[in-house]
Amino acid sequence: MEFTEAYKQTGPCCFSPNARYIAVAVDYRLVIRDTLSFKVVQLFSCLDKISYIEWALDSEYILCGLYKRPMIQAWSLTQPEWTCKIDEGPAGIAYARWSPDSRHILTTSEFQLRLTVWSLVNTACVHVQWPKHASKGVSFTKDGKFAAVCTRRDCKDYINLLSCHSWEIMGVFAVDTLDLADIEWSPDDSAIVIWDSPLEYKVLIYSPDGRCLFKYQAYESGLGVKSVSWSPCGQFLAVGSYDQMLRVLNHLTWKTFAEFMHLSTVRAPCCAAVFKEVDEPLQLDMSELCLDDDFMRGSDAPEGHFKVRYEVMEVPITLPFQKPPADKPNPKQGIGLLSWSNDSQFICTRNDSMPTALWIWDIRHLELAAILVQKDPIRAAVWDPICTRLVLCTGSSHLYMWTPSGAYCVSNPLPQFSITDLKWNRDGSCLLLKDKESFCCAAVPLLSESSDYSSDD
Repeated sequence: MEFTEAYKQTGPCCFSPNARYIAVAVDYRLVIRDTLSFKVVQLFSCLDKISYIEWALDSEYILCGLYKRPMIQAWSLTQPEWTCKIDEGPAGIAYARWSPDSRHILTTSEFQLRLTVWSLVNTACVHVQWPKHASKGVSFTKDGKFAAVCTRRDCKDYINLLSCHSWEIMGVFAVDTLDLADIEWSPDDSAIVIWDSPLEYKVLIYSPDGRCLFKYQAYESGLGVKSVSWSPCGQFLAVGSYDQMLRVLNHLTWKTFAEFMHLSTVRAPCCAAVFKEVDEPLQLDMSELCLDDDFMRGSDAPEGHFKVRYEVMEVPITLPFQKPPADKPNPKQGIGLLSWSNDSQFICTRNDSMPTALWIWDIRHLELAAILVQKDPIRAAVWDPICTRLVLCTGSSHLYMWTPSGAYCVSNPLPQFSITDLKWNRDGSCLLLKDKESFCCAAVPLLSESSDYSSDD
């Protein structure tokens, strides 16, 4: 892998959908760089520090959320002189997002008073009263024709279906939730999944015309759903719960066909490979070095230099486990990280009470494929958008990768660079790595070339 030099950032960074540009927030400036040459293509100055950025799907426009103002500014890459500023006045702006046609911006006001659709074509705007959430509760169909917006009035949750062409409300129906948490269209746009707050275990499948197709409740009297995700193929729905279990439903009968437990002790029979990150001191041959006495007296002993590698462990093995305190809200337990591979064959999970372990499940064979045991808690884990390869980071200077053929560690050559977050380019050729105040990119070779990597590459 090849790494670029480090560049400054003070906030969000992200690739454009067409994989040609990188947008970087540096205080009040928005820097647009070319993905290949890393030269600055455009530089925009905002009115305040940038809190949030999002590309339009056509990669021609980009919006910046200045939530301290609060205000939204949008910019055009093809027309640098074009500007757009959205200000809701006293209502404020809590969140903003693009519509699928890249010509409308949806903003949610503070206290969820209203959701507003702003047109960049004719400056018209449409209001939807009482949206349920600021950043959640809105989902678009994959073809970009319809939007589902969650609202709440008279202590009851509703789904509003809007046409993304005219932004007229096509239908409204009530849903059987106590406190709706989020919503997501299925990949084939045939169904909508809705799940309740953690206080009530409830996953509901609705058709676009408002019919409840299925109601799923794994248990009662306990904290419920923590994460939900459709498989890219649309045939499976994964539900992660606070009871430390992953359940997978099929799209034909909506019945559960797999339940995966995250136990702190892994015992036989288990065919999964268990990879544990271990330190390996560098062996330096200093026999031919000659240092005078003055140098040795004036210098401190150098700290140990380490590289890391994966060691394959035998079962049974006990994973590091943290019991959450019973007197604090939002306990760190349950399936907090849940992500599908691009081919829908694998799914990776992290049980938040075992934050250093990443579980990889094989859906085709309904078994555990691998466990990666890290030294530090896992910050992020993302799948290659093109092939079956998983990359994760833990806040150290290393990248960790898994493929069906094995796992390996990659050292970042940049000094004092701790990888706290990472994102894939859409074509799978490049990784964006974030440190606290800087970022860099890494060119990733094709899987066929990298599948034989060793831990010290």
